[in-house]
Amino acid sequence: MSFLLPQLASKKEVDQAIKTVAEKVLVLRFGRDQDSVCMQLDDILAKTSHDLSKMAVIYLVDVNKVPVYTQYFDISYIPSTVFFFNGQHMKVDYGSPDHTKFVGSFKTKQDFIDLIEVIYRGAMRGKLIVRSPIDPRNIPKYDLLYQGI
Repeated sequence: MSFLLPQLASKKEVDQAIKTVAEKVLVLRFGRDQDSVCMQLDDILAKTSHDLSKMAVIYLVDVNKVPVYTQYFDISYIPSTVFFFNGQHMKVDYGSPDHTKFVGSFKTKQDFIDLIEVIYRGAMRGKLIVRSPIDPRNIPKYDLLYQGI
């Protein structure tokens, strides 16, 4: 399903998307097209992209093509989804130690839709961090890996 969503293949393209997407949530899915969990997430993103077109713009980013952002967002697990609004990185409290990205795939389309709505409403009110509406049982669990400490 990754062929249904636009892809960003360079740092310049990612920078341009972050700078130019205005008044909408920018969703960047970092991963690999052939990874099975990424394909599951891409399916959810593709099926919801039309429904969310007034609130969000979704792009896929290959972690191998944009290593600068892969390192910057500390993407050690794929897929990882990062959100922006008007050039600002939006953080979400998932009840996990990392608020900068969503790691793994969403269980349902509705979980993703609810999350985008909460981020959009919070961002329109000037918030930079919002609380996740997703049931904690539907959020994948993982351990943070700190390298070089």
